[in-house]
Amino acid sequence: MTEYRGVDKSVLDWAGDALAVGFFEGAVELTGTLAQLDEKLAGTLQELISETEFEGKSGSSAVTRVGGGSPIRKIIAIGLGKEENSKLEDWRQAVAAAARAAKKEKCKTLGISLPVWNNDPEATAQAIVEAAELTLFQDERFKSEPEEKATSVETVELLELAGQEEAIARAEKICSGVNLARKLVAAPANSCTPETMAETALAIATEYGFEIEILEKEKCEELGMGAFLGVAQASDMPPKFIHMTYKPEGKPRRKVAIVGKGLTFDSGGLNLKPAGSGIETMKIDMGGAGATFGAAKAIGQLKPDVEVHFISAVTENMVSGKAMHPGDFLTASNGKTIEINNTDAEGRLTLADALVFADKLEVDAIVDLATLTGACVVALGDDIAGLWSPDDELAAELAKASERSGEKFWRMPLEEKYFEGLKSVHADMKNTGPRAGGSITAALFLKQFVEKTSWLHLDIAAPVWTDKDKGYNSTGATGFPVRTLVNWVLGE
Repeated sequence: MTEYRGVDKSVLDWAGDALAVGFFEGAVELTGTLAQLDEKLAGTLQELISETEFEGKSGSSAVTRVGGGSPIRKIIAIGLGKEENSKLEDWRQAVAAAARAAKKEKCKTLGISLPVWNNDPEATAQAIVEAAELTLFQDERFKSEPEEKATSVETVELLELAGQEEAIARAEKICSGVNLARKLVAAPANSCTPETMAETALAIATEYGFEIEILEKEKCEELGMGAFLGVAQASDMPPKFIHMTYKPEGKPRRKVAIVGKGLTFDSGGLNLKPAGSGIETMKIDMGGAGATFGAAKAIGQLKPDVEVHFISAVTENMVSGKAMHPGDFLTASNGKTIEINNTDAEGRLTLADALVFADKLEVDAIVDLATLTGACVVALGDDIAGLWSPDDELAAELAKASERSGEKFWRMPLEEKYFEGLKSVHADMKNTGPRAGGSITAALFLKQFVEKTSWLHLDIAAPVWTDKDKGYNSTGATGFPVRTLVNWVLGE
């Protein structure tokens, strides 16, 4: 486990394995303190910059060994991008580059020297710790032997950021939630099941004093959750409807609900996903629930003055003699009927009953998040999630929260006339519409199950997983968008 601490020391006073120094793009010049540091290091820093043609681009780095008995073993130059219009995310990307370099160079101690972002030392300290902690995280639960035998970074010191213990602790708490989400999403479907998800929720609730109810199949039947149970009926594993509630001491400033899609595996049902469709990756289809649980873990530690309901209808979408058929009609818990024209559009069915449940809680706002559509991946690519809401104020809140976190969203249209494509001859609606605008019609489908509460939908199909190391995300589960959800709850 890595220890983080802010220290008064400057680059001239620090001693340890690796010192990382930040530079803005187009301003890679050694003046003032950095000129003194270079002199102390016998010109090593200038030599590094010149030989590698280091330009300070965002997320770039260059590293070299320091000789001559120096108290610093390695020096790392890290890029912050252009100074004008710089974002906190540039600081995170720089720290991620430093952490990766320090780990590769087998450094136990890392000192980081960056300018204070936007005259905000608290935000700067939090961003540094978030980036380092997320970059250094390793999930080797399923390996018989650790893949990497490199020395781990044991201590990270934030130079000239003494007194930021609260920001450091806050970052660590948030990252613990992100890393829980990563572990849940990365776990295979024979390890992460509806039962183990319920056990995880119970553990979170017990540790942080949440109220919790786990509705079994019979209770879901009593509540008329025909859409959720239609998806669940083919699996040998019983479904679990999970509802955790965090309540602050005193009167809450606000009440909100976070609803995460919880398909622990999605075969596609009788509309079976073919080879080459990515069926083997469908353990990630509970990415919404994973992030919801991760946010719960962070909120339980941060203890904001907001009441938060964490909800997920958890099941598998499987194939058996009990499976729902294409053409079946299901009735959701608000009485609306749904014609199933594609059993592989199952996530929206589970969310339908979860949203009806959340809508009855009399909260001020609902945010749902789901690995819902391939159409959103086509529209926005690998790094950006889609955002839909009829409420401009709520959409602005999420935009502000995402700007702080660095997680990317793009607001998409709720084009009401597209709902025509979901109309059914004999039921209220079909569960899928035309190929064109598929992520929009999916959002419009969900909208039918929120009657009175301000609501926002996030389609996170792409960013919950990455196929290559990028910034502070290593290949695999990313924990997206736990940090945005936490920032939203906190009002940041």
